[in-house]
Amino acid sequence: MDESLSVIEKGAVAISGNKVVETGTSREIFQKYISENIVKGDGRVVLPGLINTHTHAAMVYFRGIADDLPLTDWLNKHIWPAENKWLSPEFIADAVELACLEMLKGGITTYSDMYFFEDAAGVACKRIGMRAVLGSGILDFPSVSAKSTDEYIENAERFAQNWKDDDLIKPCIAPHALYTCSPETLKKSKAKAEKLDLPLHIHLSETEWEVREVMTRYNKRPVKHLADIGFIDETVIAAHCTWVDDMEIELLAKHRVGVSHCIESNLKLASGFAPVVSMLSEGVKVTFGTDGAASNNDLNILSEMSTTAKLHKALSNDPTVLDARTVVLMATRWGAEVLGLGQKVGSIERGKIADIISINFRKPHLTPLYNVYSHIVYAAMASDVETVMINGKIIVNDRKLLTADESEILHKAGKWYEKISGR
Repeated sequence: MDESLSVIEKGAVAISGNKVVETGTSREIFQKYISENIVKGDGRVVLPGLINTHTHAAMVYFRGIADDLPLTDWLNKHIWPAENKWLSPEFIADAVELACLEMLKGGITTYSDMYFFEDAAGVACKRIGMRAVLGSGILDFPSVSAKSTDEYIENAERFAQNWKDDDLIKPCIAPHALYTCSPETLKKSKAKAEKLDLPLHIHLSETEWEVREVMTRYNKRPVKHLADIGFIDETVIAAHCTWVDDMEIELLAKHRVGVSHCIESNLKLASGFAPVVSMLSEGVKVTFGTDGAASNNDLNILSEMSTTAKLHKALSNDPTVLDARTVVLMATRWGAEVLGLGQKVGSIERGKIADIISINFRKPHLTPLYNVYSHIVYAAMASDVETVMINGKIIVNDRKLLTADESEILHKAGKWYEKISGR
């Protein structure tokens, strides 16, 4: 997934410490390097780790708790009450372990989060070895994590200071949305992000209701509103962008805003269809997010890739749009770039950090192999991911997590289910 999207057949990757030293054919690599640790790859495809640019990882513990509902009912009547009752650092730490386990086994090596008690999330990610951009959520109303907007922002700054030099965790400022954050809150969030040199993560134009609400309040469409208050630039990752018009797409492109497309959550909540083809044609970098498992209901980027490619072909009445190579690019290098990690990860190149996965192609549904990009997008499944390396360290080998006890993670999830369900 370098600039030329090159594919090396019978290839190998040489890694020293946490960095890629060189890529090439197996013959070339083995003539130049020796190692006591050789991960064999016969019948495997090696590619950069997948990037999940928008999720709420700890919501895995609310998976299936309130399905088949409109977004506003889902949030107001079920999710926010559940969060106010159950969220705590202990809840977040345990739930994030389960989310990381699921994502790692699906080939995701980096995720971008928006939630609460992110210190606990950071500790869990570090323990497992997951790379994460963790966004401290900011709202205009109180919750279990803060009583005021200023307290949310203070929490975000404290979190950022705690993790500013970490090699796996990157802090982020995450005002929730335009309908939950006033212009003053958004400006404060932007100022804090600029002061701390951090990215911003926000829900944007997810539903038609949201757009109507913003226009009622400010007499402007959401993207125009954000542009006018000086909020959007290349540091912003905007989740969903389902209901953006042509003028707004031009603004997103002009300000180099990264977009996280969450197709399966949008489909399940009947939120609509983001104009991905139009955004791409205007130069907007569109990437993939799963959203939370409470609305998706899984954390599977390979599934998002396949659904996106096929759905937008049908919506466009054009089978050539969102070709497989573009889709893999969106899930890897572009994902890293919109999160501000493009110099470190997202492709397998000399000097970059070794966040790498291998997919076992010796499967009936992946045979025969004519085009590797096509198989990754249209045929591969999360269960085909075999090896996961993050920061030069093997985290998953032969589909087994090496850094934590899988059975203990599932056991804790079961105990939380008993509490939440009252059973």
